[in-house]
Amino acid sequence: MKIIYRYFSVLAFFSFSLSLPAQNLQPFFDVHVHYKWDQAEITSPQQALDILDKAGIQKAVVIGRPADMALQLQQLAPERIIPIYGPYRTGNEKLTWQFRTELIEEVRKGLSSGLYRGIGELHLIGGMAVPWKQSKVFVALLKLANEYDVPLMVHSEYSSIKPTLSICQGNPDNRFLLAHAGAVINTRQVEQILKACPNVVMDLAARDPWRYVNNPITDQKGKLLPKWQALILRYSDRFMVGSDPVWPVDKGSSWDEADSGWMELQRFINFHRTWLSFLPEEVAKKILWTNAQDFFSSNDSTQE
Repeated sequence: MKIIYRYFSVLAFFSFSLSLPAQNLQPFFDVHVHYKWDQAEITSPQQALDILDKAGIQKAVVIGRPADMALQLQQLAPERIIPIYGPYRTGNEKLTWQFRTELIEEVRKGLSSGLYRGIGELHLIGGMAVPWKQSKVFVALLKLANEYDVPLMVHSEYSSIKPTLSICQGNPDNRFLLAHAGAVINTRQVEQILKACPNVVMDLAARDPWRYVNNPITDQKGKLLPKWQALILRYSDRFMVGSDPVWPVDKGSSWDEADSGWMELQRFINFHRTWLSFLPEEVAKKILWTNAQDFFSSNDSTQE
């Protein structure tokens, strides 16, 4: 399986990275960027900003691990970087954050500082997650998000959409960014969430040929699959794009291997620019910039 995975990755790399369409001249608002302790080992804050420059990213929502890692980028580029409060200190906390009660006060302190404009990425993965109502921590974070009027980025990785619907329908006053458009769900399920929960927007980060390889949104030429294109055109106000520069994807954070995701960011961005180049210009502009600007209440004029 790994051999097939790597082979497809190489093919996809050449398919999406040899050339860029004229679309790359449009401003790009990246709503899903990580800057982690194991990335800083090989990519300094200034090098990270240089990579954003090269990729044509004018705005980036950055999740730090630990949370204040995002501030290292924001301090160098306060008009470009939007930090949201990353809840994890280590990779293992993807599975345990719902039970770490200390997180409540940590997030409150972070939001009260005025430095963070969201909470996330909060992972809810299969049988390892509990219903949100049963997590004192999750309930408290939902309340904090309302109190400080910030969105939550949720990574829901269920084959069923019932847990996601429970969260967004049960908390209609919260604003949610559903990472990876639900990760492993199909277009019919994505549309069910969009119809049921007007408080949800979707990011398409990592829905590329290198990460969610069993749930593609494009064909081998980089064009959206018909069902995905129809869905995105119907809900063009509800989708955004991101790079999610985490790599290698089949290992995760490890003490003995630095995360080289920032070295891969350009091809992740190229992938999005490619499929967007096939869409009407006004739709592409929404997904590249306007939707994210509105969602994060950004007053940026770069798109003019």
